[in-house]
Amino acid sequence: MFTALAMQLGPWLDVIVTGGIALVTLAAATVGTIETGNVGIETRWGTVAMQEIQPGLYAAPLASVDQYSTKEIAVLIDNLTPKAADNLFIRHMDVTVYYRVMPGRVAPLVIKYANQSEALADSTHVMGPCYRLVQTLARNAIYQEVAMINSLQVHQQREQISAHVEARLQRELDANDPRTFQVTRVVVRTVVTDPAIEQAIQDAVNQQKRLEAMEIRTKIAQKEAEIRLTEAVGIAKANEAINHSLTPEYLQHEANESLRLFARSGGTATIVLPASMSATPLISIPPAGKVAPAVRE
Repeated sequence: MFTALAMQLGPWLDVIVTGGIALVTLAAATVGTIETGNVGIETRWGTVAMQEIQPGLYAAPLASVDQYSTKEIAVLIDNLTPKAADNLFIRHMDVTVYYRVMPGRVAPLVIKYANQSEALADSTHVMGPCYRLVQTLARNAIYQEVAMINSLQVHQQREQISAHVEARLQRELDANDPRTFQVTRVVVRTVVTDPAIEQAIQDAVNQQKRLEAMEIRTKIAQKEAEIRLTEAVGIAKANEAINHSLTPEYLQHEANESLRLFARSGGTATIVLPASMSATPLISIPPAGKVAPAVRE
């Protein structure tokens, strides 16, 4: 009976079996959507596929698919206590490092760095590729950069620290995986130093303000001295010019003119001659009873 039935269904048997297998496979397939800015990594029988699934609908028979972000990812590195160049510890430091992985390079990273990826804080189903690796390398870079700066200067050099950490982290990532990671930026969010350091910073600021005030007063005093010197030079030059113009002949001429005018004035009874003038005094005889002697200086 079964033989006769098989003979009757013979032409359709292969179709039925193939269709059944297809239905079972489709039922077991993982179906979903890859969001824009992400890629899917397929794992089948414990093996990661090298071909990344692009954004859109997908079906992965007998496999699981994880989504990995290729957008900018923020890595929070909090509660750091690095030691500065002067061997003083920073009490609390928070930094955020932003990075991304180039599309087409996610699958090799997932294979190479197993268990280094982590679900992102803002999504429960999207993974940050090599999140933990970047976090570890970034923490080391921060400690190394802060160790090159005095604790009193950490507050004032946040931008410098950020730039140097970004460059150092990029070099370390490129050394093992060139053209794979891009460190987009680094932000030093919080720096809290020891209270003694804070007081030292405040004292340093106050000293700097006093120094600036003293420098301003010094500049004012220098400028006033320059003005007085300029005035003194001008007066000296004027006196020198006058002295050069007062020749003996000129002085004698002026004295003669003064005597001439003095002698012509009416009622003159006294002539005053300079002590250095060699001249015979001219005495005018006043009326009787009123004799006034000549005075020589």
